[in-house]
Amino acid sequence: MGKVTGFLEVERGAQPYRPVEKRLLDWNQVMAPWQAETLKGQAARCMDCGIPFCHQGCPLGNLIPDWNDLVYREQWETAIQRLHATNNFPEFTGTLCPAPCEGSCVLGINDNPVHIKAIELSIIDKAWENGWIQPQIAEVKTGKKVAVVGSGPAGMAAAQQLARAGHDVTLFERDDRIGGLMRYGIPEFKMEKKVLDRRMQQMQAEGVTFNTNAHVGDNVSVDELRKDFDALMLTGGACDRRDLPVEGRELKGIHQAMEYLPMQNRLCEGDSKPSNFIDAKDKNVVIIGGGDTGADCLGTANRQGAKTVHQLEIMPKPPEMRAQDNPWPEWPRIFRTASAHEEGVDRVYSVSTKRFIDDGNGNVKELELVTVEMKNIDGRMQFAEVEGSNQIIPCDLVFLAMGFVGPEKPGMLEQLGLKLDARSNVIADKNWMTNVDGVFTAGDMQRGQSLIVWAIAEGRSAAKGVDEYLMGASDLLSPVVVAQT
Repeated sequence: MGKVTGFLEVERGAQPYRPVEKRLLDWNQVMAPWQAETLKGQAARCMDCGIPFCHQGCPLGNLIPDWNDLVYREQWETAIQRLHATNNFPEFTGTLCPAPCEGSCVLGINDNPVHIKAIELSIIDKAWENGWIQPQIAEVKTGKKVAVVGSGPAGMAAAQQLARAGHDVTLFERDDRIGGLMRYGIPEFKMEKKVLDRRMQQMQAEGVTFNTNAHVGDNVSVDELRKDFDALMLTGGACDRRDLPVEGRELKGIHQAMEYLPMQNRLCEGDSKPSNFIDAKDKNVVIIGGGDTGADCLGTANRQGAKTVHQLEIMPKPPEMRAQDNPWPEWPRIFRTASAHEEGVDRVYSVSTKRFIDDGNGNVKELELVTVEMKNIDGRMQFAEVEGSNQIIPCDLVFLAMGFVGPEKPGMLEQLGLKLDARSNVIADKNWMTNVDGVFTAGDMQRGQSLIVWAIAEGRSAAKGVDEYLMGASDLLSPVVVAQT
């Protein structure tokens, strides 16, 4: 414990950001770095609890009190060793994770929790700056070959762990660049893609082979993979998007978020603008869905010069503080403001879309809303329309950001004959193997849409399962995570 009275003397600081008026002019990272002395004070707030509930909140089992103490003592190189012991990519989680660890922080019982996520990101940033991140090359090769399908955080974590165990690993990605949704779903202003690229360089040095434009089950044969590799790890995510089947859905100008976001990300990567580019400049934009993907669409639309932006959410506005039925250490269901919301938006809660209205030429021009409330109908809590609450708002562009409903079924999953659960996710046993011998799965493909920290945790755990399958035993470290059987 760095400073016994730290939590009494230091208040939780606010994450620094670049000024809104400046960051809206570019696509660079919106967060600003912490001053070293300020961050040291934030680390001093950690109480080194007898039972650190932050461990329970973190799927990776990060050694949070350890590296908080090391940062306070300015032992940064040891801190990154502690951090990397449980997390392959702390720059991913330190940037993108909503920090369930902070929701479980003991200090959060009656005060603001420790700034765990900010400390984590500062450790890994300092490690890269000082050249402490080096390839960890296996001393002995096993001669076993593993194919990892899907290059999101679960796939990257599994591939790196398996390569470090001495296996020959090939990572297959159907897109033209590695990274999955981190590459084409997360906007550049939220995580610059150079963060991905430097990890790829490390993984290549460790022996991972990247194979892009490789759509398994389409232009890459499932049978050939099974013949050429000793084991398959499926980490293709939950990419089946939730749609909105209401009147007018067929109108032009209504797009899925994942039709929109990748286009701008490709521009930021240096690709040419396509003829069908979706541009929000001078448009009235409506985003349906109040989560992170909706906020990503918001930040992107504002940078493109949108005229107005409304973000719609069917759920009621969350409370500012924990409700009585949401006690610590549960994840606090409270009102949150992302950096994109600070850049300009009208957030509307407890509303449902009735229909999209045509301009007479097949384009969307307006959207009809109705207020909804939760009611007990025939013994079930359901959304019910509030009579007379209909309203119409202008919209030239609509982005559907309502989440995903599971992995895509045609192609690879059907060809392998994999069993699915009631939520249409791939079933895995306690060792992460599917019903097909030698075929494993991890991440959103078997868990359903979830957090990046769960993806990395499951990738690490499933890699251990593969290693044990191939070698009979495994020295790989992994969090105590079980598949969603």
